[in-house]
Amino acid sequence: MTEVKSRAERKEHTRQKLLDVTLKLIGQRSLASISLREVARDAGIVPTAFYRHFESMDALGVELVDESMRPLRQMIRDARRGVASHGDIIKGTVEVLGIQVRQNPDQFRFLSRERYGGVRSVRRAIETELRLFTSELSVDLARLTAGFDWTSDDLEMTADLMVAAMLASVMDLLEVDARHPGDERAILERSEKQLRLIALGMAGWRSKP
Repeated sequence: MTEVKSRAERKEHTRQKLLDVTLKLIGQRSLASISLREVARDAGIVPTAFYRHFESMDALGVELVDESMRPLRQMIRDARRGVASHGDIIKGTVEVLGIQVRQNPDQFRFLSRERYGGVRSVRRAIETELRLFTSELSVDLARLTAGFDWTSDDLEMTADLMVAAMLASVMDLLEVDARHPGDERAILERSEKQLRLIALGMAGWRSKP
């Protein structure tokens, strides 16, 4: 049992190393420009061993999307439910976004670049994650506007506006020079203001029958 567990742990370690190596390689490059041999070499394995972990580089890219988006969605979901910032959902959401981009810039550069990149399966995976993100936000908005009888189309449109605002902030945050932390604060303050303006518009909006 110990040997089986050890083998499984080694396999998981190598699989994670392949993901980490790829994320480093695509810091300034597209996924399509990186070869399987290059990734295997940097991970310290022979190319044929790559297939024990992923069917292809495209499959690895799809896994990277999931690994990048899943924790962000969970943390922002918690923030929206008031877990962060003592119930100030918008402030908590923006804070989480800022922390995640600061701590994982390579992941966000990967998502930003590959969203319109050359690997179709990766593009689809990113769009699927963004749809899930929007759908979850729509559900929360439905609770917040329960007395207003908003249509599902209007809820989704509002969620789209909020997600678009957050994506724009991510792009700006990725350009921040670490030597100028004030720039990051300014971007986050603007992002918070944008989301609050959208929320104010929600308060006065009534869906047409």
